Amino acid sequence: MAIVHVLLVALIAASTSHAPRGAHGAAAPTWPGELAALAKAGRLRTDPNATVAASTDFGNITAALPAAVLFPSSPADVAALLRAAHSDPKWPYTISFRGRGHSTMGQALAPGGVVVDMPSLGGASSSAAARINVSADGRYVDAGGEQMWIDVLRAALERGVAPRSWTDYLHLTVGGTLSNAGISGQTFRHGPQISNVLELDVITGYGETVTCSKSLNPDMFNAVLGGLGQFGVIVRARIALEPAPTRAKWARLVYTDFATFSADQEKLIAPRPDGSIGPFSYLEGSAFVIHGLAAALKNSGAFFSDADVASIVARAAARNATSVYVIEATLNYDNATAASVDQALKSALAELRFEEGLSFVRDASYLEFLDRVHGEEVALDKIGLWRVPHPWLNVLVPRSRIADFDRGVFGGILQGTDIAGPMVIYPLNKSKWDDSMSAVTPAEDVFYAVSMLFSSVANDLKRLQAQNQKILRFCDLAGIGYKEYLAHYTTHGDWVRHFGGKWDRFVQMKDKYDPKKLLSPGQDIFN
Repeated sequence: MAIVHVLLVALIAASTSHAPRGAHGAAAPTWPGELAALAKAGRLRTDPNATVAASTDFGNITAALPAAVLFPSSPADVAALLRAAHSDPKWPYTISFRGRGHSTMGQALAPGGVVVDMPSLGGASSSAAARINVSADGRYVDAGGEQMWIDVLRAALERGVAPRSWTDYLHLTVGGTLSNAGISGQTFRHGPQISNVLELDVITGYGETVTCSKSLNPDMFNAVLGGLGQFGVIVRARIALEPAPTRAKWARLVYTDFATFSADQEKLIAPRPDGSIGPFSYLEGSAFVIHGLAAALKNSGAFFSDADVASIVARAAARNATSVYVIEATLNYDNATAASVDQALKSALAELRFEEGLSFVRDASYLEFLDRVHGEEVALDKIGLWRVPHPWLNVLVPRSRIADFDRGVFGGILQGTDIAGPMVIYPLNKSKWDDSMSAVTPAEDVFYAVSMLFSSVANDLKRLQAQNQKILRFCDLAGIGYKEYLAHYTTHGDWVRHFGGKWDRFVQMKDKYDPKKLLSPGQDIFN
């Protein structure tokens, strides 16, 4: 999902209580065959210590109590569950696959069903090290679907290599992000994470393990990547690697005019005549409304000093700006390029039109930059501001309408409101996406990822949810042609509109690989 430097504001955490959906007090299930053995071994559990922990997610907005939780010690345990579910005509449970529970609207939940605790595949009862393997030639890594990207990164860096495409937050599972798309500041250059997968092992709704790639079972491969967990569960992904840099020049550039900001962003991602793209390794951006600007800047990843903040606020006032925008970019380097990186950065910045004197640069290790969000997570968790409701809204907006979105949302709906959480905006090249995969994007060659990562820290969840709906209504009425990313719809018609021309194929693949419609019910697509 997007750059997540959540605001460190001194506001109280909101406390919301939502009664879990599911079967409280139901009799313990009688499990068939292989599942009875898993239950006896303590790996298929119905006790509250297991089920309650699997009833919520990062969003902290909804809850759904499952009937049972499977703690698999191997993919074979997952396959046994899915075989039993498919073969038993009276099987009553839907099944979800929970990585780190980082969904925001219950997508990883299974009301009254069975939740598969995927991290157990890499736990004490299995060999976690054996679930991440870098190839001898360093060209790819095989990673279990339950593995976190931060662990994949560390294992790859030991060999001097790294995946090319990331999410902003690395403490998510491989299978989880690949089931959506996986986007961040590298996507303009390398495409989303799903565009960097070479091969998968997937357990289907039949309980069969299928190895797939572009040349082997391609319909499964294309369906699963971006498929929202509807066709099976990823238990292994083969991910392309490249030589890893060691450090990054990390720049933030301030703008007070959206047209200039977006033009510079688009310049930085535009292919040259020879097909290459400019020097930056990573490109994102942020939007800040004037109300609360100083506090928002101070808490945007601890990047700006107090003097920096004062300068930015003064410039915004002098320009009579209603919003401030910041390009965030990195120029990666290693020992071989260390002597020239400063000049390369200077030359790149000279072509841009940010506010004079308002460019800020830090030097960071590659690992420090990629894992930049985790330190903030730890700090917020200590003071009770991480596990609050997160009514996030992520949309992909066509380039031709991004100025309209800015005027209506950043310059309109959000003006004068209290905002806790970053608002991220950056352009992507559609050519870097594989349209045969399930993920959907706007039709234009360039579109923007806009992530409004709100946190409800002042008992204001209903206000924020209403605000999100107002933003979507504005986009609908304006005919902006957006697509939601990490979408959560509750009606059939909304999902049909979301997938558009891909819907019929999506249904065909569901019928082929999960005909009983048991998998990933929390998405509310077929349930």
